Amino acid sequence: MASAQRGRIIEANRASGNGPDDRTSLARGMRIGTEFVAAIVIGGILGYLIDLGLNTSPWGLLIMFMLGFAAGILNVTRSVAEMNAASPPPPMPPRHDAEDDKRNEQ
Repeated sequence: MASAQRGRIIEANRASGNGPDDRTSLARGMRIGTEFVAAIVIGGILGYLIDLGLNTSPWGLLIMFMLGFAAGILNVTRSVAEMNAASPPPPMPPRHDAEDDKRNEQ
């Protein structure tokens, strides 16, 4: 009984286009955004702690904030490159050039 209900739900999701692919895309997007923000926040916190310990305000915060931003950008580019490598390329449309027209005319 439960397996029949699950089967109906899966079929309904496929028909409406809200299958597991949409959820995994959303999860990937959320992961990328979270990693980006986390890198910036961690860099800022470390910079603040460095400023407290060494009394170098605001230079530690600024430098570590920029390093956190750079680390966040690096994480995003790595994640996107990883996703692009995992997905197959889209099909190419057929080429149409003048030589094909000449062959078709003859």
